[in-house]
Amino acid sequence: MAIPEPRDDLGLREGYHSPQVDVAVRLNTNESPLPPPAEWLAALTEELGRIAFNRYPDRDATGLRQALADLHGVRRDQIFCANGSNEVLQSLCLAYGGPGRSVAVFEPTYALHSHIAHLTGTEVVEGQRRPDFSLDLDVARDLVSARGPTITFLCSPNNPTGMAEDPTAVRALLEAVPGLLVVDEAYGQFADWSAVSVVDDASPLVVTRTFSKTWSMAAARLGYLVGPPVVVAALERVALPYHLDAFKQVAGRLAVQFVGEMEQRVGLVVRERQRILAAFAGLPVVAWPSQSNFILFRPETRKGNEVWHGLLDRGVLVRDTSAWPGLTGCLRVTVGTPEENDTFLTALTEVLR
Repeated sequence: MAIPEPRDDLGLREGYHSPQVDVAVRLNTNESPLPPPAEWLAALTEELGRIAFNRYPDRDATGLRQALADLHGVRRDQIFCANGSNEVLQSLCLAYGGPGRSVAVFEPTYALHSHIAHLTGTEVVEGQRRPDFSLDLDVARDLVSARGPTITFLCSPNNPTGMAEDPTAVRALLEAVPGLLVVDEAYGQFADWSAVSVVDDASPLVVTRTFSKTWSMAAARLGYLVGPPVVVAALERVALPYHLDAFKQVAGRLAVQFVGEMEQRVGLVVRERQRILAAFAGLPVVAWPSQSNFILFRPETRKGNEVWHGLLDRGVLVRDTSAWPGLTGCLRVTVGTPEENDTFLTALTEVLR
C-alpha cells in the first residue's frame, strides 16, 4: 500500500502566502489598521448567545444576503456569500472554468486569480498592462477575442498596483468579453467608482467584495458577490452544503449596520495614504497612484529586497514584490495607523540613506 501522488499539475503550484513575522509594525497584508466598532462587537457577542450551535446554519444565508442586498440597492437573489472573496473566486472557477476552458488576466495583478484557476484545472491566458500598469483596452479586446475565456478577471483597485480601472474601459470590455467579466473589488470602498452600479440581470458582469478590509473583519473570512441571479444560482450549485457558518452570517449582517463607522475608517486611511505619497515625493522612490489602502513603490538607490530587509531590521514588515513579474525592485506597503505610518517613513528614510 502507498499514498498516491497528488495531481501532476500541482507540482509547480505554490500557495499564496504572506510572511507572518512577529514585528512591531505589520504593513504587508492590506488589513485594516483599526478594529471594528465596539458597538458591533457588543451586538455580535449578544447575538452569538442565541445561536443554536447544535443545528446547521441557514443554508441560504438569508439574513446576511438581504442585508447586503439592501446595502447595495439590489435584490437578495443577486447576492452570493462565501468564506472570503477567495472562495467566491474559487466558486466562479468551479462553475464556469475547468478543463477545456480558460480565464483571462492582465498582469501584473492579483496572483490568486491565476492560482485558483490553475487549481480548478482552468487554463490561464495572460495579457500585459501598459508600463504605467493601466489597462490597455486594445490588448484586452484582442486577447478575449482570440482566446475566448469564459471568465475575464479585472481587479479594481488593482492589487498590487493600487490603480482603479477606468469606468469607460470596464464598460467597453464588458461589451467585448465572450464570457463573464469579474471585477474584483476587494478594495472597492477606497476607490472613486464601483462596478456594482453596472450590474443587472442580463449583463455577464459580477463584482466581488470582502469584509476583510474596510469592515475590519479579516479574521472572520467573509466575502460576497453581486451579480445576475443566474450566476448566483450556478455558484450555489458548486458550494458545499452549509458552507457558510452561523457566526459569519451574524457577524456580516451586523457589520453593515455600521456603515458610518466604516466610512470614517476609510476616510482615515485615504488621508494617511495621501500623506505617505506626499512623503514619498521627498525620498528617492518611485510611487504609483493608488485608490486602495496600499501603495506600490520602487526604491531608486537600493534594491527592493535590500530595502525590505532593512525595514524588517527596524521592526517594519512590508510586502516584497520585487521578484513578481513586471514589478522588479518594487515593494508594497499597507496604509496603517498614523503612528505606524510615521514609524514606516522614519525607517524607510534611514534605510535609503
